[in-house]
Amino acid sequence: MELIHKTDEEILNLLNPIMDNMMEGSTEINHAKHTCDFTDRMKAIVTPERLEQMCKDYQSRWGLFGKREFVAIFRRKESIAVVWKQFCSNTTDEHVAEAVFVENGNTILIDHAMVY
Repeated sequence: MELIHKTDEEILNLLNPIMDNMMEGSTEINHAKHTCDFTDRMKAIVTPERLEQMCKDYQSRWGLFGKREFVAIFRRKESIAVVWKQFCSNTTDEHVAEAVFVENGNTILIDHAMVY
């Protein structure tokens, strides 16, 4: 697959559905959905209890995740990092959504993600 050699559009076509699923799982506080594309390292960090705590915290302050606007892709030897502008339902603040994606054979997994 080798994401590093793909165009921005090709990369986003592959990664946006993964990011969408993760964000929907967060909004729903659905651990299985949120973590289904995580590396083992990420799954060890984001336990069901930790996910619930994080989601209740951001949802009480920002509301639910809304639209995302692409900002940049960073190509690395071992990963692809993507940054988006993230909007939420209860604030006009603009947040940063970022994720690091790695390839595991023909599978793309999330190895880091954060909204701030």
